[in-house]
Amino acid sequence: MIPVTSFAGKTVAVFGLGGSGLASCHALKAGGAEVIACDDSADKMAEAVRAGFITADLRTVSWANFAALVLTPGVPLTHPAPHWTVLAAREAGVEVIGDVALFCRERKAHAPDAPFIAITGTNGKSTTTALIAHLVREAGFDTQMGGNIGTAILSLEPPRTGRVHVIEMSSYQIDLTPSLEPTVGILLNVTPDHIDRHGTIEHYAAVKERLVAGVQADGTAIVGVDDDWCSKIADRLDQAGKRVVRISVEHPLADGLTIKGTDIVDNAGGGQGIVADLADIGSLRGLHNAQNAAAASAAVRALGVSRDVLQNGLRSFPGLAHRMEQVGHLGTTLFVNDSKGTNADAAAKALSSFTDIFWIAGGKAKEGGIAPLAEFFPRVKKAYLIGEAANDFARTLDGKVPYEISVTLDVAVANAARDAAEAGLASPVVLLSPACASFDQFRNFEIRGDRFRDLVLALDGIKKV
Repeated sequence: MIPVTSFAGKTVAVFGLGGSGLASCHALKAGGAEVIACDDSADKMAEAVRAGFITADLRTVSWANFAALVLTPGVPLTHPAPHWTVLAAREAGVEVIGDVALFCRERKAHAPDAPFIAITGTNGKSTTTALIAHLVREAGFDTQMGGNIGTAILSLEPPRTGRVHVIEMSSYQIDLTPSLEPTVGILLNVTPDHIDRHGTIEHYAAVKERLVAGVQADGTAIVGVDDDWCSKIADRLDQAGKRVVRISVEHPLADGLTIKGTDIVDNAGGGQGIVADLADIGSLRGLHNAQNAAAASAAVRALGVSRDVLQNGLRSFPGLAHRMEQVGHLGTTLFVNDSKGTNADAAAKALSSFTDIFWIAGGKAKEGGIAPLAEFFPRVKKAYLIGEAANDFARTLDGKVPYEISVTLDVAVANAARDAAEAGLASPVVLLSPACASFDQFRNFEIRGDRFRDLVLALDGIKKV
């Protein structure tokens, strides 16, 4: 835990008592603050009481003595309308911050030289975060990983010299962190997302930009420039005098990291030095993962990690569960769990990474369905359709891709495994990349992916990766 000493002797309101909210309560209390905890859920309030915290309905108390409102990222700060606690705090002149802001204050106060790597982007940030943490550990650093990727930031060990914090940040968390100042800030990409919480794509992009714009004076901003939003952000950072490393997997760059074949190439100074080779690294297949790997490589190079350590670390990276996760081999067939592919854009990245695909798709459909994936249909040998979207997907595939309506995941896995084995192909892939939410049959994509993994590992003769 990271004791938050910056509010010692003061009273702080905390709204939202999920994992990060309760962690904030514990950290503030450990640092000497008095905490008043609140949540719309009576169960969460009761849990806070059991943990020893004072709770109150913040509608009924005076805000005059509060030094700050610590807001959980899931609560609206601006759109579609500010939460009532935000309005109350503003009326009382109380600052509204999040748990990452508390971390940043503690780091600045006690260990300003401790390396802090912050990662954001619409897509790819979890893989990039996990990969950076893996590479930093392989390089021998004391490494703490958390934030949006799982462990609440204040539940990690405190910043200190030589300890590296690798923190994934959502746009909501950035919005609640007025001053970030990471050693290395990474912005992978910006595509339309969370507009309901930010109002416009312009505001969403501006929030993302704050993470890289805030890198400390001697720090490094790493920006993927394959979309217009980020390309312009990188230009603005340059003009502001920041050290910028551009990343592209789609276009040549005069200066920055690009992909040439399977190599990550540094084009600085007009050269083309090889940074690392991604050949035969199954956990980093596809251009989207090449971007993640390039960004991670730039980040650890900024910490002084050598090329050999970087290369070995990339090769030993196991990948993240449910994101192009290699589950097992049955004969020549590879089984891949990409349950996180919950929309067409995400599924496109998986489909572009393989040929001879036996594709398991379906669930609770997103707007647009799978029609945008038509360019990848020639890669699909057969589709196995499940869930509510099965009939709609069948109509899209009709006459283009052989398919069956499997209805359930267990039927789809069994039939896809059989068909792949009988196809006589050199390297068939049974791919779960549903292009759908899971909520019709599973509570979340993790449970769906876990079920796929269990079904695959139960197949006779399977060899776990």
